[in-house]
Amino acid sequence: MIGITLIGTGALLPIPNRALSSMFLTCGGHSILFDCGEGTQTAARKAGISLMKTDMIATTHYHGDHIFGIPGLLQTMYSAGRVEPIYIAGPEGLNDILRPMMELIGGLGFEVLPVEIPHEGVRLREIIPGWPNGAMLSSFPAQHRCIAQGYSFTLRRAGKFDPVKAQELGVPVHMWKVLQRGESVFVGGREVLPAEVIGDERRGLKVAFTGDSAMCDSVVDGAKGADLLICEATYGKDSEAGKAIARGHMTFSHAAETAKLAGVKTLWLTHYSQSVTDPAEYLPNAQAIFPETVCGYDGMSAELCFES
Repeated sequence: MIGITLIGTGALLPIPNRALSSMFLTCGGHSILFDCGEGTQTAARKAGISLMKTDMIATTHYHGDHIFGIPGLLQTMYSAGRVEPIYIAGPEGLNDILRPMMELIGGLGFEVLPVEIPHEGVRLREIIPGWPNGAMLSSFPAQHRCIAQGYSFTLRRAGKFDPVKAQELGVPVHMWKVLQRGESVFVGGREVLPAEVIGDERRGLKVAFTGDSAMCDSVVDGAKGADLLICEATYGKDSEAGKAIARGHMTFSHAAETAKLAGVKTLWLTHYSQSVTDPAEYLPNAQAIFPETVCGYDGMSAELCFES
């Protein structure tokens, strides 16, 4: 199961009831904060979310409305007694951004560790112990006015365990969990492989988060087949398409076209310009292209579960 909460859905300027860009993902008792704009801590409290044990902050790029909440959040974590390290991911240039940020913060009682998330993905438990075995985080290039990237989180699902085959091979019940973890066991001097008792991998879950980006092939590819795409939609009007492209952003219609091309199940719009006072006013522009489009709002949440 994956838990998703939109913490902030605004762009550039925080306004009442709309903090700047931030999304919180939980899985198996662990969590990642995607972007951390101004107002993230306040909006998280309103949504009933504690950020104190967040494992990683995954930044999409280094514009202020996506990272200016980080120094305050790290200081709050320190004040709350955090001792575990926190990882911060981002595109090229991360160390150059972290250096002055850490000077501004001063001393902390825990490590802040930069990490690169490759396009091909990484198993999160290889970085942070305890994450579910099938949890993967990948990055994909975005098209903005600076170096930027989006992320896809995938929770892979192993094939179904066949107890009848395990019994036929003489595997004791207490060893079944070892095989289910993907590890082989030895029975009577013979190695029994997981593939002998576990079927083909089943459909897992996928969530994609764009950050700031114009519509482009790399975002479509990164979101391909996602159960949920959380996509920037800075401008509501189709007539603002030229401005959106020039500034490295999308309109509602651009986001919907991205979702359609990527073949996602559901699209959540976010990152609204302060000129978009009521996102629902422009929702028909997106739903005409991709009907399963929803206007995101601060505190909006959902749980994604495996298909039965």
